[in-house]
Amino acid sequence: MTSTSQTPGSGARAAHPEHLGHVIFITAAAAMGGFLFGYDSAVINGAVEAIRDRYDIGSGTLAQVIAIALIGCAIGAATAGRIADRIGRIRCMRIASVLFTISAIGSALPFALWDLAFWRIIGGFAIGMASVIGPAYIAEVSPAAYRGRLGSFQQAAIVIGIAISQLVNFGILQLADGKQRGTIGGLEAWQWMLGVMVVPALLYGLLSFAIPESPRYLISVGKNEMAKEILSEVEGKEVDLDARVAEIQAAMHREHKSTFKDLLGSRFGFLPIVWVGIGLSVFQQLVGINVAFYYSATLWQSVGIDPTTSFFWSFTTSIVNIIGTVIAMVLVDRVGRKPLALAGSTGMAIALACEAWAFSAELVNGKLPTTQGVVALIAAHVFVLFFALSWGVVVWVFLGEMFPNKIRAAALGVAASAQWIANWAITASFPSLADWNLSGTYIIYSCFAVLSIPFVLTFVKETKGKALEEMG
Repeated sequence: MTSTSQTPGSGARAAHPEHLGHVIFITAAAAMGGFLFGYDSAVINGAVEAIRDRYDIGSGTLAQVIAIALIGCAIGAATAGRIADRIGRIRCMRIASVLFTISAIGSALPFALWDLAFWRIIGGFAIGMASVIGPAYIAEVSPAAYRGRLGSFQQAAIVIGIAISQLVNFGILQLADGKQRGTIGGLEAWQWMLGVMVVPALLYGLLSFAIPESPRYLISVGKNEMAKEILSEVEGKEVDLDARVAEIQAAMHREHKSTFKDLLGSRFGFLPIVWVGIGLSVFQQLVGINVAFYYSATLWQSVGIDPTTSFFWSFTTSIVNIIGTVIAMVLVDRVGRKPLALAGSTGMAIALACEAWAFSAELVNGKLPTTQGVVALIAAHVFVLFFALSWGVVVWVFLGEMFPNKIRAAALGVAASAQWIANWAITASFPSLADWNLSGTYIIYSCFAVLSIPFVLTFVKETKGKALEEMG
C-alpha cells in the first residue's frame, strides 16, 4: 500500500488543488475508520460494570473480554496492507464496514461471554484494517502542502468517535434510569450501547462509495486515465498529470511489493526505520491513554464518584481530547511533528505524576480527600490534552509518511500491529494493576512518558515538508 511518489519536477510538492473542500471531504470519509476506532474504544467504557455483573466475572477475566478486540485489531492491521494492494483501498474499507456492522449486532445480542468476546475480535479485525488503510490512503491522496493537516484527520476522527460514544452512552443511561443493566425495549442499556455502533459502521461503508480509489493503486493496475482524473482533483490542474503518472510508474518499477522480509535488517531484526515506527506506536500506548477511555467511568466510581457523574467526567475528557486534537491539526505543519511530540511527552509525564500522587491518598468513606480528588480530575484532563495535541496526532502522521516507498505497506502494518499489541497489554493489565496499586500504575505510565523524550530526540527524524520519496 505504497504512497504516491512526489517530486518537484511535476509540481506535485507545491500542489494546491482548486477544490480543496473536495479533498477534505475525501480525507474525512477515509478517516471514518478512525471514528469507528474511537467509538469502539470508548463505548465499552459504558458497559464494563454491567458485563462484570451480568456474567459474574473478576477483574482478570473482565480485562480479557474488554481487551480481546485489540488482538483482532493487531491481526487486521498486519494483513490490511497486503489486502489493499491486492483489491484496492476502497474495497478494504467496505469489508471493514461489513465486519464492524456484524460485530456490533453480535456484541449487542450475545448468548454468553464467549461469543461476546468473539464478536469483539471480529470488530477489532475491522478496526485494525481501517487503522492502516486510513492513514495510508490519506497520505496517497493529499497534496504535500496539506499532508500533515489532512493526515491528522485520522486522530480527529478517533477523538470525535470517543466523544460521541460517551454522549450516546450518557443518553442511553438516562433512559435506563442511570443503570447500566436497566431495561430499554427488552434489552439492557449496555446492549444498546454496543448495538448503536451499527450506525457509524454503515455510514463508513456508505461513504466509501462517495470517494475515489487511490491514484497510486489505480496506476498499479493499469488504470492510468482514471488515476489522472483523481490526481487532477486532489493536486490541482496546474500539475503536469502525464509527468505525475510517469513519476509514479517509475517509482513502481524501482520498487517491488513490500513484504515482511523487506523489513528485516542484518543486525537488529528489523530495519532501523521500522524499529522507530514500532517505538512510536508502542510509546503512544504505554503512557496509558486508553485507560482514560476504556475504564474512566469505572475509575471515577472506584474513588467515590456516582455512576452518572462519572460518565459526565468521562465526557469532559473527550471534549478536552477534541480541543487538543484541533490544536495539533493547526500546528503540525507549522511547528512540525517532532517538537509537538516532545512537548506532549513532557506535559503527559507531569500530569501522570500528579495523578499518581493523588491516587496514593487513602480513601475517606470510599472517596479521595478533596484536594487529591481535585488534583486527580485536573491532572486527568491535562494528561488527555497533552496527549491529544501531540502523540495522538503526530504518530498517525509519522506512520503515514515516514517509511520509504519500497516498504511503506509492510512497515505501516507492522507498526500498527505493534500499536494494537501495546494497547492490548495496557488494557488487559490495568484492572489487575489497579487492584495492586493504582498510584504505582500511574507511576509506570509516567516513566514511559519520560522515556519517550530521549527516544524522540535520538531516533525520530522530522518529516515536515518533505516529499514522500525522501523518507527513510
